[in-house]
Amino acid sequence: MKVILLQDVKKQGKKGDVIEVSDGYGRNYLIKNGLAKEASAAALNQLKSKKKAEARMAAEHLEESKETKAAIEKENVIVEIKVKLGEDGRLFGAITPKQIADELEDQYDIQVDRRKIQLKENLSAVGNYEVPIKLHPDVQAAIKVNVIGE
Repeated sequence: MKVILLQDVKKQGKKGDVIEVSDGYGRNYLIKNGLAKEASAAALNQLKSKKKAEARMAAEHLEESKETKAAIEKENVIVEIKVKLGEDGRLFGAITPKQIADELEDQYDIQVDRRKIQLKENLSAVGNYEVPIKLHPDVQAAIKVNVIGE
């Protein structure tokens, strides 16, 4: 019996895989528990069109990431963050990825998810920094951040 997995099944396959199983295992366990459905012609066509749509969406996301990288890495894109300083010239608190993402959007109208900004630790001193951003598994960019004291 051929079935299409609806979820990952240990030692059988991943979600979306078409596998061959015994009739009893397929009907009494996989289908009954909602882990799989029978691989009819209509179900196989639906799976094929779903995979095509996912591939098209992945290609669009990759293209958007490349465009964002090009916009971020222009010569004149430097995110300036003004912060208050203490008496000894140190920052109150630290610069977080959220602040960097907000300032990038405010200053250059480029939207980046704060979770994609790869800071090893928050910026806690005045100066110029180069911060890596992982826009896509295949696309990495670096943004220039200038922390200025007021």
